[in-house]
Amino acid sequence: MTIEQLNIHELGEDTTAWEDFIAETPQATFFHRAGWKRVIERAFGHRCHFLYAERDGRIEGVLPLAHVNSRLFANALISTPFCVYGGAVATTDEATAALYAKACELARELGVEYFETRETRPRHADWPRKDLYFTFRRQIADNDADNLKAIPRKQRAVVRKSIDAGLDWQIDEDTRRLYALYLYNMRSLGTPPVARKYLDVLREEFGEDCEILTVTHAGEPVASVLSFYFRDEILPYYSGAGANARDHKANDYLYWALMSHAASRGVKWFDFGRSKRDTGPYNFKRHWGFEPQPLPYEYYLVGIDKMPDLSPNNPKYATFIRAWQKLPLPVTRALGPWLARDLG
Repeated sequence: MTIEQLNIHELGEDTTAWEDFIAETPQATFFHRAGWKRVIERAFGHRCHFLYAERDGRIEGVLPLAHVNSRLFANALISTPFCVYGGAVATTDEATAALYAKACELARELGVEYFETRETRPRHADWPRKDLYFTFRRQIADNDADNLKAIPRKQRAVVRKSIDAGLDWQIDEDTRRLYALYLYNMRSLGTPPVARKYLDVLREEFGEDCEILTVTHAGEPVASVLSFYFRDEILPYYSGAGANARDHKANDYLYWALMSHAASRGVKWFDFGRSKRDTGPYNFKRHWGFEPQPLPYEYYLVGIDKMPDLSPNNPKYATFIRAWQKLPLPVTRALGPWLARDLG
């Protein structure tokens, strides 16, 4: 019997086979979906190279890549920018090896400084690895009573108070209220915001799998979150909170309302997303009973000798962050997306 050769191709216009493979492969995540190619190219203008390994007409593995070439930050090939998970998803070791070999070859051809792959588990023992980020993910029950019991006692008391604080929530049909709160939040953090266009493109691309829940107090929006749905899980991803959010315990209510709503939709897993080690968001998620799981981001170095450090924790960005926090919101809205498009 003749064994067909494994071939590596770039994804074209027809994404059906890719999407079918992602749907059928347990290791795949929402961030491996083919739609990210269109989102990144439309919203940011970065060239994408979504590779797939194919044999005898069947896909055996995929590796989404985007080339982010920035004069201010870095020239990099990333799997995948603006996403927390990436790397190859494959059903055979041969496909995995072939996809990474092609990615390294592509990195050299493009002349990038490095190829970054955002893994959920270690892959390459001889590649530099960053241990800054952690993800938080656990199962949830199908009812509010059990989900409330699963929250540690002190945080459960805070959630109960937030439920009694006169807050309400709605599902939004557009990004208007979310984006206003997101801008305020990002200015407070000293971080450039993405453009509203990007959030709109996400909504257009992923449809019902991309949903916005907004919390209000006396009819006014105080907190909001855009979440992704994938299989039986929810991933709250872009969020914002206004000046009065802390007074109303709006963030606590926001994630409780989201968990309750997701459970009613049949969701089994709540992915609380990525946070940097020992930061406020990291501790907030632990207080909810979520245990941190390391995200081993790995680097194939091409034009540099050591791993890049574009994190806000880098001391060289401290002055920029303090200055950004003092800027008027209209200024951060105008300048932020120009910077954020290259941060990925």
